[in-house]
Amino acid sequence: MSYPLDPDFMTDAMKAEPTRAGFGRGLKAAGEADERVVALCADLTESTQMHLFRDTFPTRFIEVGVAEQNLVTVASGMARAGKIPFTSSYASFSPGRNWEQIRTTISLNNQPVKIIGSHAGIYTGKDGATHQMLEDIALMRVLPNMVVIAPGDSIEAEKATRAIATNGMPSYLRLAREKTPVFSTEDSPFEIGKAYVLREGADLALLGTGTMTAKLMEVAEHLSKKHKLEVSVVHVPTIKPLDSETILSIAKKTGRIVTAEEAQIAGGFGGGIAELLTESLPMPLLRLGMKDRFGESGDPAELFPLFELDAPSMTKAIVEWAKTAHRYHQ
Repeated sequence: MSYPLDPDFMTDAMKAEPTRAGFGRGLKAAGEADERVVALCADLTESTQMHLFRDTFPTRFIEVGVAEQNLVTVASGMARAGKIPFTSSYASFSPGRNWEQIRTTISLNNQPVKIIGSHAGIYTGKDGATHQMLEDIALMRVLPNMVVIAPGDSIEAEKATRAIATNGMPSYLRLAREKTPVFSTEDSPFEIGKAYVLREGADLALLGTGTMTAKLMEVAEHLSKKHKLEVSVVHVPTIKPLDSETILSIAKKTGRIVTAEEAQIAGGFGGGIAELLTESLPMPLLRLGMKDRFGESGDPAELFPLFELDAPSMTKAIVEWAKTAHRYHQ
């Protein structure tokens, strides 16, 4: 399947927008398409971009206040009554603070609540370690029945929001605070459970989720021009369920896999890929992400190099790893 990239991507004219902005537009569109869609927020309406829905559908919006456990419990009850509830807060609070309520009232009862975790990852910036939620992917993908999605940019976030509104399942959408590069277009495909090959190369494959996919495209350029490594780049917005067919197909072609996530590598996206490869196609795997540490306060431009998740740092790590990581051959 071809994947159109924005023609301005990786140029001086590259567009950037927070993924949470795409969610705001997508939620409003979902509300226009289905009157069963309702929205609940924990006193962060503008920050999570839920105000677009609130202003358009004031009678279908509920402000629960700073009460995240109540937020998802009420939403579960509304889902049981036939509504399609979206909840929003910072990811450090939801699912960070209310995971038990999500587990018991939503996942266990298989209620189609849509949990929006905004301000996840390092792009949260100066709010520091308490608000830089890095454990949410691991927390949410372990829950039975839960769909887990990390959109790559704002356009995809809008598509993903509309998609989870109609999937009939508990779903978690991971969003970033700051502007991130827009690499997709309105014509780029998005389907829950699908991964997309953005670039093809035989030496190894780079698998990214969320905001890290754009960075991996930059890494691929460095590897090609400076190190003569031609790599595939695969965008994996749906962390659960994984697109096993696409991932294993590219793994067979390249024989080495690198994953990148703006989150803890323990139990996160890289962990999911490790599980898939171990059971189906064992091969060398390098996981790039947060390595058993919390975030720090600072601008994202400072934090990504600090945590070695900027393109030059990741390029260096991949080149060193590739020297000793021998390609898998069937």
